[in-house]
Amino acid sequence: MTTHFGIIIIGDEILSGKRADKHLPKAIELLNARGLQLDYADYVGDDPARITATLARAFAAARESGDVVFSCGGIGATPDDHTRQCAAAALGRELTLHPEAKALITERMKDTAKEQGVPFEADRHDNIHRLNMGMFPVGADIIPNPYNKIPGFSCFVELASSPAKQEPRDWLRQTAGAAAPSGGSWLLGSDTNFAVAQSATPSGIAEGFANLGSDPKNQRGGVHFVPGFPVMAWPMMAWVLDTHYPHLHQKLAYLEKSVIVMGSMEATLTPLMQDIESSHPGVKVFSLPSVDHPTYGRHIELGVKGTPDAVALAYPALLAGLGHFKLELGPELVR
Repeated sequence: MTTHFGIIIIGDEILSGKRADKHLPKAIELLNARGLQLDYADYVGDDPARITATLARAFAAARESGDVVFSCGGIGATPDDHTRQCAAAALGRELTLHPEAKALITERMKDTAKEQGVPFEADRHDNIHRLNMGMFPVGADIIPNPYNKIPGFSCFVELASSPAKQEPRDWLRQTAGAAAPSGGSWLLGSDTNFAVAQSATPSGIAEGFANLGSDPKNQRGGVHFVPGFPVMAWPMMAWVLDTHYPHLHQKLAYLEKSVIVMGSMEATLTPLMQDIESSHPGVKVFSLPSVDHPTYGRHIELGVKGTPDAVALAYPALLAGLGHFKLELGPELVR
């Protein structure tokens, strides 16, 4: 079993083009620095049903194969922030005010009042509302926020004891693209946000995700929720990788070796690519054609990627195979 890393980027502002996403390249950078690589990414707008289905898919992957997924955005407490509620729905759990999150948010509010030179009023309406940012699914752990103390949260999922257990997939089939889960309806909370209704989620989901916790010895994967602001999200993502997954660092390390090939078509090289993959299990062959490169003009970057040991065997075989075509080769690249 291989742990895969994913990212979910949430927000209408990304899909409309009002803001450009910066999380994807940063996630790649953070993972690569630890010998890891990003395997997939999802973009989703501020639609509760769609967010819930996306998160349910992420939790199912974490449960079935130990995937580690970051979710960026939508964890505030305004009407267009749905992620906390959708995470609870995807897990079949209720939202609850996390005591440590409450303490941190209160500390932040006191700091702000002091900076403004006004007394801190815990019972003021806006301060009470801010505590909604600490409403997390039952069993969640906090992710410290070094920028302003308002935490994110992690939901760890224990690996399924049996691959035959299919409740999450069954639920996904029922809810994908639907306005509400089968057999129930979405409810609106006091802050007009999307809220969790236990009756709206089939009982199998709660059972399927029953084992949540923070001990990395018992967990192989989970979904980790951070804000949409890069200045907050990026150090929080790094903290998650270094705190909960140091045992994965370097173990999934990979190497890419490639060469610039001039004067050929991909179709001509496809049999060689297929032969390399079949002869070297665990190695992926890739080709990146270009038609207007300023230096090489029309060319193909052809290479292999995998563990260093596997690449050390596959790459010479690739070069030897290219030798039969008597093609002009450019520089070799290593990543």
